[in-house]
Amino acid sequence: MAAPRPTLTRAELAGALHAQASRYWDKHPFHVRLHAGGCTPGEIRSWVANRWYYQRHLSAKNAAIVSACPLPAVRLRWLDRIAFQDDGGLDDWLALAAAVGLTAGEVLDERHVLRGTRFAVDAYVSFCRTRPWLEGAAAALTELFSPKHMTDRVHAWRTHYDWIEPAGMAYFDNRIPVVEQDSSFTLDLVLTHAVTREQQEAAIAALAYKCDVLNAILDAVDYAGTAR
Repeated sequence: MAAPRPTLTRAELAGALHAQASRYWDKHPFHVRLHAGGCTPGEIRSWVANRWYYQRHLSAKNAAIVSACPLPAVRLRWLDRIAFQDDGGLDDWLALAAAVGLTAGEVLDERHVLRGTRFAVDAYVSFCRTRPWLEGAAAALTELFSPKHMTDRVHAWRTHYDWIEPAGMAYFDNRIPVVEQDSSFTLDLVLTHAVTREQQEAAIAALAYKCDVLNAILDAVDYAGTAR
């Protein structure tokens, strides 16, 4: 019988989590084209409308993590994520939608949301509802990679797509400093509570899974754009 593998040190686990950056959606061909100025207005509108479906489900997945977590201090801190979305974040996303030429009605009725987006987002919410809370928290660690990506997005949009109303960037301007704080908290949380090799590997797998979810959304948007 093989001996169990030793647990990773905090530094080793942190390194393994950071290494998932290679799977993050900033490398997806759609995002590469988007940041290079190669997307049409219709493709940008499709991205915003489909990303809305993800945005509006964040509070549900965060509530699932809160409900499963036995630690009061963590629950209280995690509730801030729900507050951000429900107390301005979703409104800021609708402002972005307006800035790219979408009406609130067509975003809210989700007529532009693609099947692939629905499957990916619904699966992510189900994951957070059915897996241990620590895995749900680990999946959120895509926030380790998102501040720079969002900063690059704002710069790219202002450079290449001057037809987008500047006021539409409020979501990103408000979210970047928040996600920087959230990522530090969540990383420490996972490093502290993933104490067995099984938990550590599950945390790494959860983050890899979340990267796959995000890329699946872009797969759907990219395919829909090229199929027209």
